[in-house]
Amino acid sequence: QLQLVESGGGLVQPGGSLRLSCVASGFTLVVYAIGWFRQAPGRERERVSGISSRLSTTIYAESVKARFTISRDNAKNTVYLQMNSLKPDDAAVYYCAAFRSFSLYVSRGRGDYWGQGTQVTVSS
Repeated sequence: QLQLVESGGGLVQPGGSLRLSCVASGFTLVVYAIGWFRQAPGRERERVSGISSRLSTTIYAESVKARFTISRDNAKNTVYLQMNSLKPDDAAVYYCAAFRSFSLYVSRGRGDYWGQGTQVTVSS
């Protein structure tokens, strides 16, 4: 079965950190650009960060720049999202998605595979 599985979410206090993982099952991530998205209740889905397949070019939403870092370990078929200095506004379900090209992610194109999401809660 071809799927993406996110993990690493949880409850964290404001100012804390979490590292999310996105693992591919049934296919290799190396040829895909990967995007992280989030959606909070009552809000539209928001693009958080993306990373290209070969050169690991990255892009971030303004709201997370300098706090979040996306990276990939192709040997482990995994993409990570390191989230630091978390704020209550960062609370959401976080999803990863695989895109056939980085330009598809950047241009808000359609992802080929999506995970089920992992919940991030930021609260004191």
